[in-house]
Amino acid sequence: MKKEVRKIAVLVSGEGTTLQAIIDAIESDILDLSIEIVISDRECFALESAKHAGIDKWIIDDFASIEELNERLYTVLTIYNLDLIVLAGYLKPIGTKILEKYTVINTHPALLPKYGGKGMYGMHVHKAVVNHHETVSGVTLHFVNEQYDKGPIIWQTPVPVFSEDTAEEVSERVQAAEKTQLVSILKAFSEGKIDF
Repeated sequence: MKKEVRKIAVLVSGEGTTLQAIIDAIESDILDLSIEIVISDRECFALESAKHAGIDKWIIDDFASIEELNERLYTVLTIYNLDLIVLAGYLKPIGTKILEKYTVINTHPALLPKYGGKGMYGMHVHKAVVNHHETVSGVTLHFVNEQYDKGPIIWQTPVPVFSEDTAEEVSERVQAAEKTQLVSILKAFSEGKIDF
C-alpha cells in the first residue's frame, strides 16, 4: 500500500530561491511531498516559480492590517488539507488562529538567537554578521510562534565567516546551507522519520 504523500503550503515574500530548492527536490524525487499552495503578501518572483511548477498560488496584498492579512491567510489555508506550513522568506507575523491549527516552521539565515527579530532578514542579517566580525554564521530551522524568530529551534547548521568576506559572500554560503538543511529536514518529515 502506497503511503500518503504529505502536503505543505509555502509562504513567501521574495525571490523564492528556497521555494525553488523545495520544488527542485520534489521534481528530482528527493522529496516525496506535495506543495499544495504558495502564498505571498506581495507580488514577488517566488510566485513565478510556483506558476512554472504548476502549483496553486495566492497573493494577499491588499490588507488593511496584519490581523486582516492573517484572517484571510487562514481562510485560504483551510481550503487545503495541509500537514505543514513552511515559511520561506515570508516576512509577516503569523496569527494565533493559524498557529493553533497548523505546525508552522521557518528557516532563518543566522544562528538564532543571534541576529533574529523584527527587521533581521536577508542581507540585513549578513551585513550585521560582517559588521560584528563574526567568525561563524549559519542557518536555523525553527518552529514559529507569535514572536519573530523566538520559536523552539529544530536544527542549526553553522557556516564559516572569513575576515575578508563581504555580506554578499556570507549570504551565498548561508543560502546554500539553508537549502540543504531545509530539504534534508523535509525529507525526514516526508519519510515519517520526524514528525512536527
